Amino acid sequence: MNAKERILKTLDHEEPDRVPSVEFSIDNLRICKHYNVKYVFQGTGAAIKRLYDSFSGDEEKLSEFIIEQNKRKSFIKRMMKTAVDLNTKIGFDFSIAPLALYPLKYKKDGYIDEYGRVTKFKKNPEDNMDIGYYMGGALNDFEDFEAFPPLDIDNPVRKKLFNAAKELEEKTNGKLYIVPALGGIMEVTWEGFGIESFSRLLAKPKLIKKVFDDRGKFAVELTKRVIEWGETVACLVFDDFGYKKGLFMSPMNYRKYIFPWLERICKTAHKGGIKVILHSCGDIYTIFEDILNAGVDAINPIEPTTANPEYDIFKLNEKYGDKITFIGNVSPQDLADKTPDFIRDYTKKLIKEIGPNGGFILSSGHSINPSVKLENFLAMRETLEKYGKYPIQID
Repeated sequence: MNAKERILKTLDHEEPDRVPSVEFSIDNLRICKHYNVKYVFQGTGAAIKRLYDSFSGDEEKLSEFIIEQNKRKSFIKRMMKTAVDLNTKIGFDFSIAPLALYPLKYKKDGYIDEYGRVTKFKKNPEDNMDIGYYMGGALNDFEDFEAFPPLDIDNPVRKKLFNAAKELEEKTNGKLYIVPALGGIMEVTWEGFGIESFSRLLAKPKLIKKVFDDRGKFAVELTKRVIEWGETVACLVFDDFGYKKGLFMSPMNYRKYIFPWLERICKTAHKGGIKVILHSCGDIYTIFEDILNAGVDAINPIEPTTANPEYDIFKLNEKYGDKITFIGNVSPQDLADKTPDFIRDYTKKLIKEIGPNGGFILSSGHSINPSVKLENFLAMRETLEKYGKYPIQID
């Protein structure tokens, strides 16, 4: 069974040959070195700074130059190949091709993306690793939003990246499926403004609705495009709805502004024959049924370190395990702090309790950050290889 077939069966709540696995982000030099693959962003910060200096601090010329380079298919494939090689060597079943969040303007230490999110590259003090950190929003109010360049669905980089991803997928000979990833509605909005400016705008219903509708229309249109371009399995929506202690706004506001668009994304995807995977961090317990009702097929990561004991993957599986596929949820904090035996035991519990009858994909409870111990990551992988074959047989 190849990776694409394995993912499809799992999303259909059928048992494939083994439990699939994925990580949407691996920012860990030890793991990259173990698999003899260069970290995809290593050196990026220094490279941008050198270009900035070569253009004598002219950010307009800097942006024009880098954006032109980013449009080249050879550059796109080279950047994607690093991630594909790592995911294939590890043994993951799928990877992502991000079709949104493109940089619009580069600065000497980072960039502003098409939603207004500010990212800066910094060195991790422990291992000198380059990491892109979200540093706030470039939009201060609705006037800034109106003056900001509109989202461009026809940006040629999107289709080039999709095509490059599928070419690389084919070269893995069935070992890896690459899912197209979309920007969502909520996360890109609050991050584009920053939480304080977003909160002020939220008090102006007509204005915030215009922003959400703009992001929602774009996400629906991008869903249509990936189907037109040939996607047959799924699309992934990145859209954090909460943080560890709850939601970013009231459930009423999610139901008013966000879920009508999420439902349209799902209906568009399902009409085109593909599934919808939602990535949302944080405690989203109070709107979990709304997510189900919108038509989402799979959810990641069921973050295990929220403050809500009810937002628990095992409890949720008892209530909703036949309605949605779970992707998660070994805690990154445990992967950094606990012993390999602890990780083995928790991974076995996930496989034993959630794996039977399909509907489960193993991953961390967020991402693989620089603090994750190599030995713990390998313990998770080895446990999956040992116990993840169907039918699940764990005493």
